[in-house]
Amino acid sequence: MEIALLLVAIAVTVLAVTAISGRLGIAAPIPLILVGWAGSYLPGVPTIHLEPEVVLLGLLPPLLYAAALGTSLVDFNANRRPILLLSVGLVAFTTVGVALVVHAILPEVGWPAAFAIGAVVAPPDAVAATAIGRRIGLPRRIVTILEGESLLNDATALVALRTAIAAIGTTSVAMTSAGEIGLDFLVAAGGGLVVGILGFLLVAKIRKHVKDPVLDTGISLVVPFATYIAAEEINASGVVAVVVAGLLLGHKAPILQTAQSRIAERMNWRTLAFILENTVFLLIGLQARWLVDDVRASTLPTGTIVSVCLATLAAVVVLRMAWVFPARYLLIRPGPDPATGRRPPASYTFLIGWAGMRGVVTLAAAFIIPETVPHREVLLMIAFTVVAGTLLLQGTSLGWIARRLKVPAPDPMDDALARATLLQQASKAGHQVLDDLDSDDPYGVADLIRQRIEQRNFAAWERLGTTAGEESPAALYARVREEMIEAERRRVLEIRSTGSVPSEVVSDVLAMLDIEESMLDAAEEERADVEAERVRRPAGKECDHLLSAPLTEPTGELGCGECLAIGSRWVALRMCLTCGTIGCCDSSPHRHATAHFHATAHPVMRSVEPAETWRWCYVHHLTA
Repeated sequence: MEIALLLVAIAVTVLAVTAISGRLGIAAPIPLILVGWAGSYLPGVPTIHLEPEVVLLGLLPPLLYAAALGTSLVDFNANRRPILLLSVGLVAFTTVGVALVVHAILPEVGWPAAFAIGAVVAPPDAVAATAIGRRIGLPRRIVTILEGESLLNDATALVALRTAIAAIGTTSVAMTSAGEIGLDFLVAAGGGLVVGILGFLLVAKIRKHVKDPVLDTGISLVVPFATYIAAEEINASGVVAVVVAGLLLGHKAPILQTAQSRIAERMNWRTLAFILENTVFLLIGLQARWLVDDVRASTLPTGTIVSVCLATLAAVVVLRMAWVFPARYLLIRPGPDPATGRRPPASYTFLIGWAGMRGVVTLAAAFIIPETVPHREVLLMIAFTVVAGTLLLQGTSLGWIARRLKVPAPDPMDDALARATLLQQASKAGHQVLDDLDSDDPYGVADLIRQRIEQRNFAAWERLGTTAGEESPAALYARVREEMIEAERRRVLEIRSTGSVPSEVVSDVLAMLDIEESMLDAAEEERADVEAERVRRPAGKECDHLLSAPLTEPTGELGCGECLAIGSRWVALRMCLTCGTIGCCDSSPHRHATAHFHATAHPVMRSVEPAETWRWCYVHHLTA
């Protein structure tokens, strides 16, 4: 009963602190750590020790799997060089650097233990990076790199830690340690890769025969634990196995799973990840009291303990910065970003270097260090100091630094433009199927489907073309339909209370209404984001080109002259607001509007599709 009460108290605290943090507009990890820290000193709060097995087997696999499912394999592959340099090269670099610092201050712990604590504090945390990075609105490329790094760096660190612990008890670290660690990593990573691919193939084969979303979700819950255990049983990396299986299954989900299964899996993993990742931060804070009590009993002077803790914290921050800039300019040399057409500025590199928050894996890995190691309690405090220090120092300042460096967050208006364009392309493929049905359609179904597709596409474009203060047809439709759904739901509930209709039928009808309402809510959230950005950034306020470009109307017959000349078709039309030239959009095969900009440097074009009035600046990549 006491354990059950404790778990309920932890869950309630996590939900309450997270909700309050959301209302205050701050990232939840920091308040959760502070609340846990303060709570550990309250009377009646039991002492909680994070066991390594609980974290590494109970928390790490589902958190990694949830993150991997939501990570784009395409984006991961596009950024594989920086990801590997951070997850492998930087972890090794930090391990060695921290070992030198710790051994210089505490030589009595020995080289193996110094390398062990170096491996413990080396890997940034997947949960901390994504939770804070997405909350403050970092550019997607930065979030992708941080996410990819934190998915794989635990494997490097745990292999290095295992090798260092095996050397504890020897008089010195052999000169072959670096080669031994490298070989161990290759074997562990290769084995984990094989296990992850085999797990993906097995689950993919099973899912082809599974249509029940409940059963499919059950399979999904087993995958991270099964792949992790299978890999660890053959001394391979369970981290790599889980990440590979998650990346591949997430990438192939639209092919392997039904729509209902994908929706159920996405919601279940979002809920699990939300609970687990926030509970992790609370548990980190709850470790404070007993760690401090153990350190007080240490035979080392207080000044030495404080010095080694702060020196290690400074080392992990400085070593990361010392790695990312040379790695970028000497090894990566990034080309233009596909989203902007420009090379990422140095401010991106600085943010990647500053976003090195550590988390629960660091604290759990520290407990693996054998109790026979001299001054183990100080090594544990070093790990806690690095975790708490990086989250409090870097986590709280990351958003402020991003704003000071004027690093742009993802633009909802750009997203709306990309979404509408993608829907246009998808509709074109769908219309090709409809064309084949026209000859055998006595009920006019094809015309009805075309009408609904056009309504969907027009709603997407309206979010770009509607001016502030005006209600678009799509917004009016959503408002009226939501009022209708509420009335329909009340009537269904009245009928349910009479008992005249089977409960299963009532549940099905309510589920249908819920699905439609959820789609309207999602569209309304997107529309609100775009409108908020429009209010925050009025047309042309941040772009002289948009400010000086009047919204002129096209004259004459609409069409892309270059497409007509070569006999090609276009998807949508854009007009240059400098010279009036009309060209096809980037969804069209030849992208003549963009080609016109590259040829003339005329900066602003507008859409000339029906009911669309938005403009786009090619120079600053801003929408108005």
